[in-house]
Amino acid sequence: MIRIAIVALVTGLCLLSSLAEASTVFPARVVTVHEGDRLLIYHDGKKDTIYLQDVDCPELKQPYGLRAKHVTAAYVGGREVNIRSFRRDKQGRVTAEVILADGRNLGHELLKEGLAWWRKADSNDPRLGEIEVLVQAERKGLWADPNPVPPWKWKQAKKTHR
Repeated sequence: MIRIAIVALVTGLCLLSSLAEASTVFPARVVTVHEGDRLLIYHDGKKDTIYLQDVDCPELKQPYGLRAKHVTAAYVGGREVNIRSFRRDKQGRVTAEVILADGRNLGHELLKEGLAWWRKADSNDPRLGEIEVLVQAERKGLWADPNPVPPWKWKQAKKTHR
């Protein structure tokens, strides 16, 4: 009986620890905005390149790519932000949610402005799909283009044309 209680306690503590890790929030300063969805942050005495979780901005050479970079820089360039859900994605990149001083999520704001696609394959937040549909209907940002090409398809097309 005591063994079962100890196993249950240890299992519970491990579960709480992993939940705490997943929801850990830490402050960071945005050092550089490389692209709309790729930032260099400084925290805990080190620098990390992160990609915004759940969204994908156009590449710099795509339509709206530079605009996405400039808007991201306006939101967070040189500023303190909070980083949440810091982890590796399926491609091995470090992704995170970037939370602005007022509590808004940077990736969500870019999606609302029509400067990003929802990465539904990597996301656990179906509300972002709803936002994307509304922004498409409003023809905001990249959705003003009659046939916007997502960056993952654009990169693939560039590789085949080489």
